[in-house]
Amino acid sequence: MKYLKLLFIPLVIIVAIVFACEPDDICPESTPTTPRLIIDFYDVNSPENKKNVFDIVVVGVGNESILEGYSFQDTDNVLLPLKTDENTTQYTLIKEASINDNDTPDDPSDDFIEGNADTITINYSRELVYVSRACGYKTVYKNVTLTIEDDDDNWMKTRQPMNDNQSVEDEFETHFNVTH
Repeated sequence: MKYLKLLFIPLVIIVAIVFACEPDDICPESTPTTPRLIIDFYDVNSPENKKNVFDIVVVGVGNESILEGYSFQDTDNVLLPLKTDENTTQYTLIKEASINDNDTPDDPSDDFIEGNADTITINYSRELVYVSRACGYKTVYKNVTLTIEDDDDNWMKTRQPMNDNQSVEDEFETHFNVTH
């Protein structure tokens, strides 16, 4: 009987914890969180047609890391996370990227990515929006501008904002079209 009481106490605690949770204590995965900037790529010679960028690599400027999902991919759009603690984010998008193996077979640290690299600068103001008790806050971006840094060989030719208020509030619509 003594052992039965010892088993009963933890069971009561577990049941109390499970049933004490409110439905809004858990943030559902379907809840929209801080959105990413969506850029669609279009053909410069036929601006109504989407066009893939081949072997694209997207690198964050400042941290020099490759954005997950954009390492030697063929795609007609990118979803770029924006910084939530600054009003500017920069990326380098490398078209037709390849790895230059600096002829040192045992030392991959001297390898680097080659290709036609264009840097974009995204400026914005940030606004915190309350989502729920479980999910907390998300950041939405207002007055968003995108600049293609000029170089000798830009592959990105033009950019056009797709919403009038130039905001990034969700991931349901394209925010910029870029021709190449």
